[in-house]
Amino acid sequence: MINGNGHKFDGGGPFYWDGQGINGGTQKPDPMMKIKISGTFENVKVVNSPGRVFSVSNPAALTMTGLNIDNSQGDAPNSKSGGKAAGHNTDGFDVSSNDLTIQNSQIHNQDDCLAINKGTNIVFKGNSCTGGHGISIKLPKGSIDSDVTVSGVIISGNTITNNDQALRIKTKSASTGSTVTNVTYSGNTATGIRQFGVIIDQSYPDTLGTPGTGVIISNINFGSPATSISVNSGAQKVAVNCGKGSCTGTWNWSNLKVSGGVSGKITNAQISGFSE
Repeated sequence: MINGNGHKFDGGGPFYWDGQGINGGTQKPDPMMKIKISGTFENVKVVNSPGRVFSVSNPAALTMTGLNIDNSQGDAPNSKSGGKAAGHNTDGFDVSSNDLTIQNSQIHNQDDCLAINKGTNIVFKGNSCTGGHGISIKLPKGSIDSDVTVSGVIISGNTITNNDQALRIKTKSASTGSTVTNVTYSGNTATGIRQFGVIIDQSYPDTLGTPGTGVIISNINFGSPATSISVNSGAQKVAVNCGKGSCTGTWNWSNLKVSGGVSGKITNAQISGFSE
């Protein structure tokens, strides 16, 4: 067990931030912390990470709880960012692991609140996500890669505020042999969503381009209590862009409620119980 007792780790982000993140500009320490433990990791505060905050690959069951990630200073431009937000690629939790629970934590950043790259039995519950790109299943550079499994994911009771999208699954169009299955969303609340309420897209690196068929996405469901999402004017409520035959199984979305914005397109997915 690691209990930070509320102590703070300062990554010195303003010394590195240039609006380009980890893929360009000033070289940045990334990730800020690698978590390779089991048990409990709790009561730690992190401010101003240069890039990603926690990279998690626990060897056995791990609960991360009561954490505070505050990269809010990176929302503003600086002298090196050309008018863009200075912070970029500041993912809160970058996950490649099994048997992981992340709960009761606060994340204010400029990229994914949670990015699941691979793993099974992952729970993300009771967290607050502000300012970033939402809760995602993808790889660090943007998609599920080949021969990867993501399964048994529960996303519940989270509050998502002023993010690009609330909930996202995106996969690389050229990938083969990968699966994303048994993902359940319940009791999440999202407001101020700028681009998509829910987006499932198999066309990376494009967005809503020509989808691939080498990743099977199955059993993506919204359970009780309902998930409620409010999107901004011009944002799409729901967009699903699957390759033919690659989105299968049960997709019951009767407990998804989305308001505002405009209707998106659902392609090659049989979704029941949902109407905009």
